[in-house]
Amino acid sequence: MSSITAFENVLPEIIDEILTEISETNLPDNGKEWIKQALTHNCMGGKLNRGLSVLNSYQILTAQKELSAEEFKRAAVLGWLVELLQAFFLVADDIMDASHTRRGQPCWYRMPDVGMVAINDAFIIESTIYMLLKKYFKSEKYYVDLVELFHEITLFTELGQLVDLITAPEDNVDLSKFSLDKHTYIVTYKTAYYSFYLPVVLALHMAGKASKTNLSEAKRVLIPIGVYFQVQDDYLDLYGDPKITGKIGTDIQDNKCGWLINVALELANAEDRAVLDANYGRKDPKCEQKVKDVYTKLDIKSKYHDYEESVANDIRNQIAATDESEGLKKEVFSVFFDKIYKRQK
Repeated sequence: MSSITAFENVLPEIIDEILTEISETNLPDNGKEWIKQALTHNCMGGKLNRGLSVLNSYQILTAQKELSAEEFKRAAVLGWLVELLQAFFLVADDIMDASHTRRGQPCWYRMPDVGMVAINDAFIIESTIYMLLKKYFKSEKYYVDLVELFHEITLFTELGQLVDLITAPEDNVDLSKFSLDKHTYIVTYKTAYYSFYLPVVLALHMAGKASKTNLSEAKRVLIPIGVYFQVQDDYLDLYGDPKITGKIGTDIQDNKCGWLINVALELANAEDRAVLDANYGRKDPKCEQKVKDVYTKLDIKSKYHDYEESVANDIRNQIAATDESEGLKKEVFSVFFDKIYKRQK
């Protein structure tokens, strides 16, 4: 059995455990079935990279190729907590963005009979994180650290989402609100902390290696990797091969405060800026093409490749400089970086 399959097999187990806990409230059967469907719909279908990263990081930190059944279950539960956190964010994000599909199927709020009940479902999904933390880790000395960590990362992600929403609303295009500094804030707090920092810190706690030094090293290396990852996403949205990425990019029409537009705004002359102001964020393929033409004129694609090589070099140097004196291993970081460097999807 592959590690992905073994990890996936843990989800039905923890859903049953969640429903057992909730049953103590005498929740009606249709309520239990609703929660089961909400959890299944919103947790499955993704790549599961965040959850699997907890398992992989823990194995590297403890130098184990094979985990005992108990260790695997506990590490997998921590991994699924990250996936539950993401599910909570995505249910809400899809409503805020009026999105139609997620992972190749309708967004949860667009499923039959769901609608705005999905807002409450998002809250329930978030609450299951703390239910499972209590069930599996209450007796551990790092239990409070885990609870505080999830609260902190949740707030960070919501702050990133806030800046994204008020900077680039789809129905009110104002490029004067955009900047590379805002883009960096958005991707740092909305993506990097929960996608890259959180999985490794969870593994550090479970491995008994969450020292102040190691936590600082994790933040120093993983946040830049997370920012780089999101800039890649921005690039692939426009320049990626849809046959590989599996999607046709919509960032220009959706008024996204992405890396490409912010670099273009820094390079644009008055004529270019006028074209961008008049055409960015419009639901019109002709307007989108005019923006793309400005990108071509400014050679944004080349600017991205220069950025990628510069950032990749910096990240490699940061990984090489990792302090391993307290049990942290450079491999934890290099595995992350190697997976995403020059990715095509």
